[in-house]
Amino acid sequence: MTIEMTGEGASGAMPLPPLQRTLPAMLQHAAAMHGERPLLRMPGAQWTHGAAAQATACRAGALRDAGVARGDRVALLCGNRAEMLETFLACGWIGAVSVPINSASMGPQIEYFLANSGARLLVIEAAFAPRLAQVDLARTQVQVIWIVGGEATTPPVGPGPSAAGLVQCLAWPPAAAAVPPEAVLPGDTLAILYTSGTTGPAKGVLCPHAQYHWWGVHSAQVLGVQGSDVLCTTLPLFHINALNTFAQALLSGAQVVYLARFSASGFWRDMGEAQATVVYLLGAMVPMLLAQPEAAAERAHRVRIGLGPGVPAAASQAFLARCGVPLLEGYGSTETNFVIANRGQGGRPGAMGWLREGFDAQVVDEHDGPLPDGVAGELVLRADEPFAFATGYFGMPEQTVATWRNLWFHTGDRVLREVDGSFRFIDRIKDAIRRRGENISAFEVEQVLQSHASVAAVAVYPVRSDLAEDEVMAAVVLRDGVVAGNDAAAALIEHCHTRLPRFAVPRYIELMADLPRTENGKVQKYKLRDRGVSAATWERPPERPPGSGRQNNV
Repeated sequence: MTIEMTGEGASGAMPLPPLQRTLPAMLQHAAAMHGERPLLRMPGAQWTHGAAAQATACRAGALRDAGVARGDRVALLCGNRAEMLETFLACGWIGAVSVPINSASMGPQIEYFLANSGARLLVIEAAFAPRLAQVDLARTQVQVIWIVGGEATTPPVGPGPSAAGLVQCLAWPPAAAAVPPEAVLPGDTLAILYTSGTTGPAKGVLCPHAQYHWWGVHSAQVLGVQGSDVLCTTLPLFHINALNTFAQALLSGAQVVYLARFSASGFWRDMGEAQATVVYLLGAMVPMLLAQPEAAAERAHRVRIGLGPGVPAAASQAFLARCGVPLLEGYGSTETNFVIANRGQGGRPGAMGWLREGFDAQVVDEHDGPLPDGVAGELVLRADEPFAFATGYFGMPEQTVATWRNLWFHTGDRVLREVDGSFRFIDRIKDAIRRRGENISAFEVEQVLQSHASVAAVAVYPVRSDLAEDEVMAAVVLRDGVVAGNDAAAALIEHCHTRLPRFAVPRYIELMADLPRTENGKVQKYKLRDRGVSAATWERPPERPPGSGRQNNV
């Protein structure tokens, strides 16, 4: 397959031979090709390309000593720390499967991820360990917990039967003797990455080794990554975006720098200190940066390009004019790859871009019939190369068949193709909400609200914010006898705060006498979305984000 070259010179990331499209082969290739070139800088680690494979092999030895074998799942609940990345790589080295968990997850979500994935080892940062008090570990298959950045303690007793005596809780163990890599295949599962469900629980996306390889190749090619580049991201390592950045560096000889968090007020200072040349942003981050007072640091940097999917066209143009950094628009998902990009194609404002070589796309109607250019429909995708996409949803065969029906991956996104072949995003068909770079399941938020004793019925849906993203709104019908008012709405928000990630807690609550429904009782959410925020809507008070004291953290 010939990879399309775009940008200022060809990227240094070329695809490996078919049987070498695995994480162990990528690490060994980088060690042989790039040796002592810097590869990684992050809290707790500085690696050269040559040292990365050795560090991975030694951590893999510790996993083996803990009884982790090929095919076993290992859950990871950490911030952007070296232990998180090291364990992810080590799992791939021995054919085990990583299960990164969103670090904002609370007890109910953590228990679901652990139980659904069947993880037998949990690696958790000490700061997040208290959340296990809401987890019934006896409902999971977890046998061992490694505590990162703190002392080993007895796991907190969850709400169900005690797991005391069932789970061994240990401090993060030192690296062990290096072990050789397993002979993993490109189609073997590397990770299970959970993506929020739209009509049900979150789905575990089965990401094979070759998909990770192609994410690195395509992203690096589109961004024009060279061995001299410094790739810097504040995005979390439980997402494919940040994990993929490491693959880009491995395949091109570049260096990747992971920072702990995004700070709008400190972003350009951080990029300058990192000597970053390529940065990674999400749609809501750019308006936040533009809202900051202009400063000299916005031009005192080496950044030549940024990846900014979902950034409004006007904000992208303002960002270029103010900071001198062009932002690349494109399209991809956890289940697919970097399939559409606008770099080197004219960069039509508002367009996602053009289809990348190696992929096929159609815009179809509800019966999967192709639609002509200029007519909006669902975007469906497929890849030419084997295992360049995910292989399905873990333990969910019916959802896998439905989403990959007729041999096309159905994105759930409504787009149209222009006559010049470019694709333009219209909206989401799926019942999902996008906020702070996170996909939020309306179903999961509804389940939490429905569990409150005062709630008779609830519908959760998106409304637009001034940051070019969604805000979470809930229409709630209270049970008979419950007094409607601000106190009732505030009590629902407090209920959510202890059971949902912060980004998923509704901003708006509207208490209603009833929800709009069809004749067969189905809630008509489109009517609620069209209604949006009204004079009767209660808005939760703003709160200061947690963190180091910096403002505007995402």
